[in-house]
Amino acid sequence: MHEEPDEDRIDDIERGRLEALSGLWIAGTAPERRFDAVAQLAADLFEAPMAFITLIEKDLQRFKAIVGAGHPDIARSVSFCTHTIESDDTFVIPDAHADPRFTENPQVIGAPFVRFYAGAPLVTRDGFRIGALCIADTAPRRRFDAQQQQVLKHLASLVMEQMHLRQEEIVRSTVLNFSNATELAFFSINAGGRIEFVNRAALRLFGYERGEMLGQPIDIIIPDRLRGAHNAGLARVLAGGSTRLIGKTVEVVARKRDESEVPIEISLSLWNDERGVGMGAIIRDISERRERDARLLRMANQDTLTGLSNRNSFESLLQDVLSANHGATVALVDLDGFKDVNDSLGHAVGDALLQAVAVRLPAVLPAGATVARFGGDEFAILLPKDTQATQALASIGAVLSAFESPFEVGGHVFQLAVSIGLALAPDHGEDAEELLASADFALYRAKQAGGSTMLMFDPEMRSDSLARRATQDELLRALQNGELVLHYQPQVSLDTGHVFGIEALIRWQHPERGLLFPGAFLAALESSSLALPVGWWVLDEACRQAAAWQAKGLPPIKVSVNLFAAQYRAGTLVQHVVDALAAHRLHPSALGLEVTETIALLNEDHAFAAMRTLRELGVDIAFDDFGTGYASLSSLQRFPLTTLKIDRSFIGDLLSNPHDAAITRALLMMGNELGLKTIAEGIETEEQEIALRLLGCKAGQGYRYGKALPADEAEMLLAASSADQCAKRTA
Repeated sequence: MHEEPDEDRIDDIERGRLEALSGLWIAGTAPERRFDAVAQLAADLFEAPMAFITLIEKDLQRFKAIVGAGHPDIARSVSFCTHTIESDDTFVIPDAHADPRFTENPQVIGAPFVRFYAGAPLVTRDGFRIGALCIADTAPRRRFDAQQQQVLKHLASLVMEQMHLRQEEIVRSTVLNFSNATELAFFSINAGGRIEFVNRAALRLFGYERGEMLGQPIDIIIPDRLRGAHNAGLARVLAGGSTRLIGKTVEVVARKRDESEVPIEISLSLWNDERGVGMGAIIRDISERRERDARLLRMANQDTLTGLSNRNSFESLLQDVLSANHGATVALVDLDGFKDVNDSLGHAVGDALLQAVAVRLPAVLPAGATVARFGGDEFAILLPKDTQATQALASIGAVLSAFESPFEVGGHVFQLAVSIGLALAPDHGEDAEELLASADFALYRAKQAGGSTMLMFDPEMRSDSLARRATQDELLRALQNGELVLHYQPQVSLDTGHVFGIEALIRWQHPERGLLFPGAFLAALESSSLALPVGWWVLDEACRQAAAWQAKGLPPIKVSVNLFAAQYRAGTLVQHVVDALAAHRLHPSALGLEVTETIALLNEDHAFAAMRTLRELGVDIAFDDFGTGYASLSSLQRFPLTTLKIDRSFIGDLLSNPHDAAITRALLMMGNELGLKTIAEGIETEEQEIALRLLGCKAGQGYRYGKALPADEAEMLLAASSADQCAKRTA
């Protein structure tokens, strides 16, 4: 068998020796009384003027204790103790002058002028020699017998014992400092069940002083009602029994000094030593976690604004009722006109109004009814499970009546109405999802009917919804297959007849039903996720067509497109517009965006900011169908408009209805005062045009100037208008 070379074995020993020295955490440390005392004892016992405790590092000898001459740390190569640690025996030099190994040693020929040296190695428990306890004299000693050497070795062993004790003390001190620094509470108890150790966190947690806890039975932190079971289990474990709790974390309740209780998380450990069984506990106060969990549970089941149940809680309760084969009556309630409150007075007033509604609704319903807020201005009602259909109608009818009285909130008086959709189980749905969907169908119909009404679900409502869904599915195919097209209606100057702009209007070239106008599909489109992709397609296609006309030599013309609500709300509106203009090399002034005033007045800051950015770029921004919504003069000042479009409903009877004429005149004056362009829609006759010109209207749109035309026909109209203008200029 191959044996390791001697020098390699020596290297391993030296490496182990240095690791042992390092592990004692003592090399290079300041003097300590315990080691100074042993060195002094050695000097006294042997009547030596000098005594040292040294530690031998790789290249250096350090002094841990010095009696007599002061010494700086010295090179290991000139150290007497380097020779001492080469064996377990005491190393003695009777006269350094007579020993050829030391005659030239700096410590012999110079201070402290050592002539006599005796050293015993400091040997660790693992057998590594890390330094020496030594005595020295400036005079030689011919005699240092075996008994004296044994005493010196015994003193060296005392030094090592102190070093090991010091190491353990450091560990204990570190553990104690750590335990007092942590926020976790630490306990230990002895075999008698009495507290032996607590850290600061434990004292803070339970409200005791240290002296009030040490030596006390652990059950001072156990609530009275739990002590019997606790003491029985503790006695079994401390008697050597087993417990399944060791190594696990459990949640229990503990008692504080003031007898209040606190929820804690506790982890137990067990050990045996010379005194018997001991037990330790690590404890965490989980009051905040319990409160957070309770808060999260409330948030998961409660509407934070009104304190009512939320949708999640309501649906769970409804499903429980239906699973128990009980009947159920569900009503969905939507506030009519609430958005106007938010838009005009702000969300703070709107929130206060919702809170007032949340108080009134339960007050008019029978005991046992559950009221929830589903979000926004929509509420839900679940009547008690034994409610009959006639009772349900009467109870929900009381909700309608309750809104006849106004609400007084924040110095304002509000007259609200509600739309209500009602559904009964099991007739209208056998599970929560189906029943709520039925109530939602009924609510949709109630709102379509003009609001302030209550409707019971009818299967026909679901059929209408299915038809709308079928239309949406067809629209998806239409978008994919290129069935959607744009037609273009001219916008003209009433003074000259010149076409200055053109509005892009969507049409559906249905493969079976022919050309469809928006009335046949727009409602289904706007209520689906297709609104965004179709809206972006319209924007891009209109820009493409405008660029194509310019490429054919037609003069630049503004093309306007209508935005869907989904586009207005989208955070990418600006980027889509900029990309479309760049892709087709159009100037921003060649594009107009039209939004209905209802959409534009949605109180969404990011959407408003997007429109303002586009307006600053030079894109025309118009209110479409102005005068039919809820816009106020202040909202017109705030919104970044360039154009108002007066709705056709005011133009049709302009000549015969003084009210329509008055409204039109007022709208024109408002636009002029605000510096906005104004376009009248729906002009069909010369008489209407003349009347509008007399009222100060500058631009119009309608069948008098042309219906919406396919792109090729619109191109011919634009070419003719351009030629006519050229002729007028040269005439």
